Amino acid sequence: MARDVLIRVRMSYRTIRIGLFAAAIASVLGLSPARADAALAPAHSLHAQRSLPASLFMAIALEGTININTATQEQLELLPGVGPSTAMKILAYREKHPFKEVSHILRIKGIGRKTFEKLKPYLAVKGPTTLRVAGGG
Repeated sequence: MARDVLIRVRMSYRTIRIGLFAAAIASVLGLSPARADAALAPAHSLHAQRSLPASLFMAIALEGTININTATQEQLELLPGVGPSTAMKILAYREKHPFKEVSHILRIKGIGRKTFEKLKPYLAVKGPTTLRVAGGG
């Protein structure tokens, strides 16, 4: 019985994770709430989780740069490998220590060399934030 409960909890957790991921993608792509709900409908069963569109798992192409000294949390979360927690850490750090070089983002816990290499093309410490989803208009 305990094993069955554990399996159900794991399945629920996966459904929630997939649903949150799909909601984030829908938000980034600018889908209306009705279209986002329709996109999330298949995530409610284990069978449907396996048949989610592959487009949900494709990397989002970005263009432009983000000024890490002025960007909002939402803008920071567009960066590859940066979620809400890391974005908040960046915001908290820059309040006390504005970034003088893009490499200083390595001082943020959770951003290592590999993540930095993915972020580097999009980072700036001066100028406006122009980062957006490519082809998003």
